[in-house]
Parts: sequence; structure tokens; C-alpha cells
Amino acid sequence: MKAALYIRCSTDSQELANQRLALEAWAQRRSFEVVACYAESASAWVNGHQKELARLLQDAPKGKFDTVLVWALDRLSRQGALTILSLVNRLQRCGVRVFSYQESWTEAPGELADLLYSIVAWVANFESKRLSERTKAGLARSRAQAGGRLPARGKDKRKRKRRTPKPAVWES
Repeated sequence: MKAALYIRCSTDSQELANQRLALEAWAQRRSFEVVACYAESASAWVNGHQKELARLLQDAPKGKFDTVLVWALDRLSRQGALTILSLVNRLQRCGVRVFSYQESWTEAPGELADLLYSIVAWVANFESKRLSERTKAGLARSRAQAGGRLPARGKDKRKRKRRTPKPAVWES
């Protein structure tokens, strides 16, 4: 079987190599030929930032691989059950299966797998929202302790893209 690896870390400070090494060893044990690796450091929450996932989805219908190996399903998306099911379904329509290193049940056939995909996707979404809530609570506490302003921090050196609002479209 020809396999593609999809690895993603949420931030640049995390290490992609950990996932890649584990997935390559797993593929070798399973006698899969790794033909492509799609790797990115991007949030799974923000649409449009997962450029490698978009490239993987473009390559899938071309028959370059018949299996996608991921570390865990939440590497595909943290946007919930519908998004994960849509991605998996889109790949399945191209004849591509998705196997997760952390969730061995992804290799199970039938409707049980669909149910489990939904549950795991919901949990990933829930975890991400909880993390966001804790972060916001910590920032609010810091603001309150600092008299309404956050303490000064080092300057962010990462170059950011400016988001320009889309112009309003008026229909007549």
C-alpha cells in the first residue's frame, strides 16, 4: 500500500519530527510504502492555514496514495465531528483510508468507525475549547492583578499577515 503521512503541530515551538519518526516506523512495520509527507505547523482551528492538508486533499484523487497515516485524528482538525467526518469521507470517496496511530479503531470497517470518528472529533473540539477558556481566564486574572492592563512582555518577532475585511456585497 502507498501511504502519505500527514503531520501537524499547532505552533512552531512544537516538534514535527516526533510524529514523523513514529509514523514512518509504523508504516515500515505494516509494509506501507511512504510516498509523501505533508507537514505543517499551523492551527487546526483557523481555516486556510492548513496549506499542507489542502495539498493532500488535492493529491488524493490523483491516486498518489491509498492510505493517509496521522498521529491522531485531532491533527486533521479541532473543529468538531462534522469537519473530521467530512475530511475522512472526502478521502474515502477518493479510495483513500485514514489510519490513526493513536486510535487503532480507525482501521475498523463499517458504521462503528463512523460513530467513533464522531466521538473522537467531539472530544478534540471540546478539549480545544476548554484550553481556550483556561487561557482566557488566565489572561483575565493577569489583567485584574495588573490593574486592567497585561504586564509588558517581549516583542513578538513572528511576522504576521494582516487580515483585511472583505468588502460588503450588496445585491439589488
